[in-house]
Amino acid sequence: MKQTRLMTRLQCTSGLLGTLLILLFVSPATAQVSYNASSVSIKVSGTSNIHDWDEKSSTATVTANIAIGSNGTITALPALNFSTPVGALKSEHSGMDKNTYKALKKDANPNISFVQKTATITGNTIKSHGTLTIAGKAVETDVIVTYKLNVDKTITVNGSKNINMLDYGVTPPTALLGTIKTGKDITLSFTITMK
Repeated sequence: MKQTRLMTRLQCTSGLLGTLLILLFVSPATAQVSYNASSVSIKVSGTSNIHDWDEKSSTATVTANIAIGSNGTITALPALNFSTPVGALKSEHSGMDKNTYKALKKDANPNISFVQKTATITGNTIKSHGTLTIAGKAVETDVIVTYKLNVDKTITVNGSKNINMLDYGVTPPTALLGTIKTGKDITLSFTITMK
């Protein structure tokens, strides 16, 4: 009887130890970690009938849930949210900024945002599918980025997205009584460090 109880206790202890070891060695390889942007560089580039133009910002809120495997690569990206204030975009000309804010309907829609729905990871490339909202209009689209895991455990993400402003109900801004006209296509490029 005592021997049977001892064997049962040993089996339970062995089972608990086995479970603990599995949790210790497997979970870290698949655990999701919350990341936030620690530095952001955003550039919106476009064309006009006079010259090309850029608007830049270093302000954005970015949050993500990221799973990193034991081999040091991202294995899953279950959640990603990005938001940047329209008013943070600046060029070298305040008049152009004013026209940009007006075209993007800044007062009614102060932010440009992206909310991910799904993500596909291949090597160091992530294809994120979600909803991009500009000037209050939400459009489902893909954003493709590359990432690098840094020695300090931060993650640097680089990407760009070509956007037709007309898809978002944005009339390309003009200046000087319509003599300067911008093109409908812009490129949103960014470098984000997450920690």
